[in-house]
Amino acid sequence: MKIVDELLIELVDAAMSADYVRVRRAGNRIARVLDQSEQQDAARTLRTILRRKGMPLQTSGVSEALPVDSVSRLPLMEEQDPPSSPLFANEHVHAVLNRFLEDARHVDLLSEKGLPPRLSLVLSGPPGTGKSLLAGHLAERLGKPLFLARLDSLISSRLGETAKNIRGIFDFAPAKNAVLFLDELDAIAKLRDDRHELGELKRVVNTVLQGMDSLDSHSIVVAATNHPHLLDSAVWRRFPYKIDMDLPDADVRAAMWCHFLYEDDPGHERDAHALSAISDGMSGGDIENLAFSVRRQSLLENSPINPATIAWTVFASRRESSCHPPQSLVAQQKRKLAIALSKVEDIRTAEIAELLGVSRQMVARYIKDGGNA
Repeated sequence: MKIVDELLIELVDAAMSADYVRVRRAGNRIARVLDQSEQQDAARTLRTILRRKGMPLQTSGVSEALPVDSVSRLPLMEEQDPPSSPLFANEHVHAVLNRFLEDARHVDLLSEKGLPPRLSLVLSGPPGTGKSLLAGHLAERLGKPLFLARLDSLISSRLGETAKNIRGIFDFAPAKNAVLFLDELDAIAKLRDDRHELGELKRVVNTVLQGMDSLDSHSIVVAATNHPHLLDSAVWRRFPYKIDMDLPDADVRAAMWCHFLYEDDPGHERDAHALSAISDGMSGGDIENLAFSVRRQSLLENSPINPATIAWTVFASRRESSCHPPQSLVAQQKRKLAIALSKVEDIRTAEIAELLGVSRQMVARYIKDGGNA
């Protein structure tokens, strides 16, 4: 295949040039080709190697020079690995993302017509809704590295040092033809009329504004915040593209359960639908963590995945701070779960019965007994 030949040549050339960034980029592209060729084991092994952060190159004295804080000497940013999970989002999120990608791919054409795009996207929403994952997919689809600004290094106690660090990251990312990712943007771009903030942090906002205004039409900035109401309005206006990453809807939750729990096995759609119904209000991160926890338990105990115990865990965790999946459910737990599922509008008795591993008559009895309780 021509594409494989080109990637192998690029990989060897990057290695001989001791260019760690190009090595990782070519390696990740090869992993994607392996995925498309249904060689998932080889792709996973290659990605595991790439996640080692290039220790052999670093020990030989060759490493990517990143901007650092002058006091702590900690790097101000770090390159992120390409995403290993698909992007699960509703149609609106995909529509805005695709529009952004189209503008980014046609910058020169738009500029020629006097319509230079401002390639700045802000993602808002609660934790676990996929903001960092979306930033990773955006960079990957554009074939660019993604550099995350490290807030623990950016924010300094020394007067003027934070502003200097911010200028450093806005200079570095465009020079590397990279996507700059500003996670927790509200930490450096709060409202300037916030009486609880010191003057130094208020001046930092001006530096962020200057950094955004200094970028050319090819530069790409993605920001994320859990608290959009805290952002200064002037900073907010610098981001013409905005996506509210809300909690996943029913269809997205079902797709997540299929992928993370059943590895997209087509024989589990009904279980995924039932789990989607009971997991309303969970974030994508919550679903992924629970699904992986169940799969680890199943593997170590050499037992099949029991969707009923997962549904019970979701149901019980809403009343308790946390809950671990039991190996099986007792009758009392099945009854409570059947009653809870029966109150969900789009789930049928047959689906409840299949999930719990009982007959439809037993489900009806559970519900009747619960109504009389």
